Amino acid sequence: MAILKSSKLPAVLAAVLCLSACGKGGSVFHHMKPEAGDVAVAKVGNDTIWTSDVKREAVAQGLIGEGEPLDATSDQFRRTLDQVVDQKLLANEASRQDLDKDPIVRRRLQAAHDKLLGDVLVESVVDKAVNDNAIRALYQEQQRLSHTSEEIHARQIVVATDADAEAIKKLLSTGASFDALAMQRSTDAATRFNGGDLGYFTLDAMPEAYGAALKTAKIGETVGPFKTDGGVALVRVEDRRPEKPISMEEARPQIVRFLTYDEIRTLLTKLRAATQVQILISVPPGGGAPEPASAPPGSFPKAATPAPVVPVSPLAADASKAKK
Repeated sequence: MAILKSSKLPAVLAAVLCLSACGKGGSVFHHMKPEAGDVAVAKVGNDTIWTSDVKREAVAQGLIGEGEPLDATSDQFRRTLDQVVDQKLLANEASRQDLDKDPIVRRRLQAAHDKLLGDVLVESVVDKAVNDNAIRALYQEQQRLSHTSEEIHARQIVVATDADAEAIKKLLSTGASFDALAMQRSTDAATRFNGGDLGYFTLDAMPEAYGAALKTAKIGETVGPFKTDGGVALVRVEDRRPEKPISMEEARPQIVRFLTYDEIRTLLTKLRAATQVQILISVPPGGGAPEPASAPPGSFPKAATPAPVVPVSPLAADASKAKK
């Protein structure tokens, strides 16, 4: 058996202490397979290191995603295995020195133990609740509640003054190419080199002046000039069409995020209601117990009927940013 060359010792003491908890009290598990099909890849004294231990460390370091494979013959696997061995050596030595009996260390071990168990519970609850049926049901509800907007495809020419805009408008009336004039005369760096193309967008994604000018414009019509933040604009409508609804696969990440946080919030609300929790420090005026597991910005709101997801055209969003 090849002897592994030791890499840099890990700097995270918490990880070492967590492993040290298994150094003495966990010896009964040393030779048990943590997962079905696990393979022993190293031994450190009497402790066995399994492929799942190495993969878990790789996930923790962000080297691979949860559930992604890690080839046991790869350099990455060997480097990560090296680090797991180092952690185990440090943990065993800490245990030999009875560091795990220090009251402060025991509190830290308990905190790590609580966090791990809490995470496992959350994973278990979420795995049961966040499934294809739940995702499909929420997506269909969103589609039922959503109001389809109209998308407009347009091109623009932005210039500095009204006089410049009127001169270009006169050229357009004689049959000059809008695309060519946009490339030659427009001052908008974001669109001039593609003939002023704004792509498809909804009016709510554009500055107010564009919404007012384009609201009733017909296909092929040139509107303006009108003032914008970037100068004076002339806009030609290329097409109008119903907004394409977001697909379930496009909406899936946002739906999964909402269902996950909603499930955690429901669980914590239930647990808080069933357990007496006393806060032993003073609460600032206007303060109070925070809402458990509140959802991050951009997720669905907590409501019996979540607000509909309104997709925005990336081109329109880029064009909108260019104006601001």
